[in-house]
Amino acid sequence: MKNLKNILFLFCLLATFISNGQISAVHLTCEMTENPLAVIQNRPRFGWQLVSNKSNVSQKAYQILVSSSEQKLQKDEADIWDSKKVNSDKNLQINFSGNALKSETKYFWKVKIWDQNDKSSSWSKTAFFRISPNESDLNPTWIGAITKADSHLPEGRNYHSATYKREKKDAIINASDSLSRRSIILRKPFQITKEIKEAIVYISGLGHYELTLNGKKVGNSEFAPLWTDYDKTVNYNTYELSGKELQNGENVIGVLLGNGMYNTLAERYTKFFVSFGPPTLFFKMKVVYKDGSEDILKSDESWKYSKSPIIYNSIFGGEDYNANLEQKGWNLKGFNDSNWKKVIVQEAPKGILRAQTAPPITIQKQYNIKEVKELKPNFFVFNMGQNLSGFPTIKLKGKKGQIVRVWVGEGLNDDGTVGQGRSGKPYYYDYTLKGEGVEEWQPKFSYYGFQYVQIENINYKETKDKNLPTLVDLKSNFIYNSAGEAGTFTSSNVIFNKAHELINNSIKSNFQSVFTDCPQREKLGWLEEVHLNGPGLMFNYNLESYIPAMMQNISDSQRENGLIPTIVPEYVVFGGDFTDSPEWGVTGVILPWMYYEYYGDASLLEKYYPVMKKYVDYLGTKAKDNIVSYGLGDWYDYGTHAAGYSKNSPIALSATSHYFYGASLVAKAAKLLNKTEDISKYETLKADIKSAFNKEFFNLETKQYGTSSQFSNAVPVYMDLVEPQYKAAVMQNLLADIKAKGDRLTTGDVGNRYLFQALAQNGENEMMYKMNNHYDAPGYGFQIKFGLTTLTEQWDPRKGNSWNHFMMGQIEEWFYQSLAGIVGDPENPGFKHFFIQPEIVGDMTFVKATYKSIYGNIASGWEKKDGKLILKVEIPTNTSATIKLPIAKDSEIKVNGKATKNLKLGSGKYTIECELMARG
Repeated sequence: MKNLKNILFLFCLLATFISNGQISAVHLTCEMTENPLAVIQNRPRFGWQLVSNKSNVSQKAYQILVSSSEQKLQKDEADIWDSKKVNSDKNLQINFSGNALKSETKYFWKVKIWDQNDKSSSWSKTAFFRISPNESDLNPTWIGAITKADSHLPEGRNYHSATYKREKKDAIINASDSLSRRSIILRKPFQITKEIKEAIVYISGLGHYELTLNGKKVGNSEFAPLWTDYDKTVNYNTYELSGKELQNGENVIGVLLGNGMYNTLAERYTKFFVSFGPPTLFFKMKVVYKDGSEDILKSDESWKYSKSPIIYNSIFGGEDYNANLEQKGWNLKGFNDSNWKKVIVQEAPKGILRAQTAPPITIQKQYNIKEVKELKPNFFVFNMGQNLSGFPTIKLKGKKGQIVRVWVGEGLNDDGTVGQGRSGKPYYYDYTLKGEGVEEWQPKFSYYGFQYVQIENINYKETKDKNLPTLVDLKSNFIYNSAGEAGTFTSSNVIFNKAHELINNSIKSNFQSVFTDCPQREKLGWLEEVHLNGPGLMFNYNLESYIPAMMQNISDSQRENGLIPTIVPEYVVFGGDFTDSPEWGVTGVILPWMYYEYYGDASLLEKYYPVMKKYVDYLGTKAKDNIVSYGLGDWYDYGTHAAGYSKNSPIALSATSHYFYGASLVAKAAKLLNKTEDISKYETLKADIKSAFNKEFFNLETKQYGTSSQFSNAVPVYMDLVEPQYKAAVMQNLLADIKAKGDRLTTGDVGNRYLFQALAQNGENEMMYKMNNHYDAPGYGFQIKFGLTTLTEQWDPRKGNSWNHFMMGQIEEWFYQSLAGIVGDPENPGFKHFFIQPEIVGDMTFVKATYKSIYGNIASGWEKKDGKLILKVEIPTNTSATIKLPIAKDSEIKVNGKATKNLKLGSGKYTIECELMARG
């Protein structure tokens, strides 16, 4: 009872602090992550958000304490670093300035801040971070069942044909009883005899692994580690174990290995046939005891392995499991492993072993059966209600040795069966029953894009035919990256709401180790979609620690001559424009700058400036008189022609404009980073490209660019390639073409963003509304009318292949920046200061959006009511915003009920009312 009273007292005290406007530091981060286990910098950066229920609150000063133990920190003993009181309003990306930190070491920290009135907060809650070891610290040994030399796996990354597959298939299958591509289980018993202070695990299992300790899975990730170019970078994961997970006496480490992208297979469907080697494991566990002593457990010759019950696993073809091959208790103490074989020490992957700092993939949602149809006796098709990336979970009962085959797919054939014709076939899962009651299973190392599940030769629910197994239950698992969602959007417009849902279901489906194009037939990281959908991705998801991993992959994939390939990691070389296209490669230049704009963090610009510069220089070697004339152009532009290469607009116009875009951003980066020699070089290059572009593509008489297409005119408007005196005329030509097409677009994958933003940024939001508020193709409404739950590759789903592509999702930027009006300030990146400037368009009556910026939650919601505009906004503590309203010049404005003309507001929540501007 006494403890309960103490808890109630502390709760009331906290509530009193908040009600009195007490400012607090929350959401403490180190290297943009809360309590990270893998910090690769030994001088990391700290950050925090501030909360207060008062308005106009800002930070005046801060003090950070860093300690070697939580106990010392509780006593305010900063034996590692005490920043002392620092007069600064900065609360993000604050550099550690103590002595160099030790690798494989955990540190604890907290912060106190002072507000603008010099009132101090309480100390924040304790946070921690752990410095990662580098490869030399880890001294890795890689183990498995077979050496790369003995596995006879394919070398190189050329697209291997069906003939090549057939020639190599038998050799691979016969190689050491298929150990070259076989899933294996590895085990290592060890003893704990003393009281544990901490235990930390570093592990990389390639292609993917599942780690268990005493039979229980460690962590919740799927498909770990995240994909990389294994010749350049190999990720390892870090796990902290508690004393509860380890027990006195014997403990057992168990690891299950699968192929992933590291080792693709020739059988069934595959996009390509490339291997970096057979499944392999690196493992290190450091156990620190309370008496100060340590034990190290590493992957070495003392481990044993056996074949797992997973008899086939392919990232592209599916997975098969034979439950009769299970070895009960294999990852528990007391198991007899005398029949297991000693592992082989393998060649290490070529790539540098790096700590994975990006979030893992996890099962995010699970769906039950929405509808079931029995097409013929014992032949069932299940509609799970949502197209997604993932795998099913099945519960079965039946006789030992019975095999159940599970087909999955995005759509149905005319006869009602599951179709894979567009998405890569054959892809399926086979499960062989052991005949012991209800058996539950789900794949470990393969996923697919699907909404429908087909299972033949089964009973469903009831065992009507005793000679067939019975499906007891079925679920679909939606897997995607666990970075978390940053934004929300809703409005009075049904099409826009549903489009937002479809687009984000497709983003999530492709939000895997990399942003993929589709979750079935390719699973490749085509780069263009990332920068063209970049603002929408940033508004919707927390990408602070994900994009740095993307840039590492881009850096790894850059060729010696500077080329950045269209896909990253570049697991397969397609050749020609499908390897080298400027609209794709320029992502390596745009992404660090976009990261700086949204997160106020210039570290990627600093680290990858050489990558950016090298790529622009590479395009220079491909240019003739500053015109670049190759690539895919406005891929999948819309018209009566077949989708593919740009047909409506010149490819050279597209390539050269992106050369200009890249040069412009390198010039800006050079200025920001004070690269004095490069500033004039790239400013001059930018001007030269602009001059050449206008000379080559601008028709002075007609005031049109290129072929007068929407892409041809929108791109130079957006990229500021148009001379100011001609901009209005070019815009009018753009609008005229849209109207001539029935208020419909003709742009494609590349052009959509530039078209949308050329309209939005030049006062033509009504045209944007008309162009997207309908149920025809091209448009989001047509896909909604079609009954889809994800965005498709083409506007007309019947014509395209994949039904789960987010490349056409560029309208998200317009939802947040124009309809909700949340716009960053280029002079104050990271939304330290921002604008709320909503556009009131069409017959819309309300819009609501939120965005979790790095400073805190931003909200903008407006509604039209009785001739008035009512705008509700939220501005995070230690930031400010300027409100811009679509009203007449002398209209009265009320903020929280008080008349005012000052619309630059400090932190807080505000309700703003004004008369609506009359619309013509």
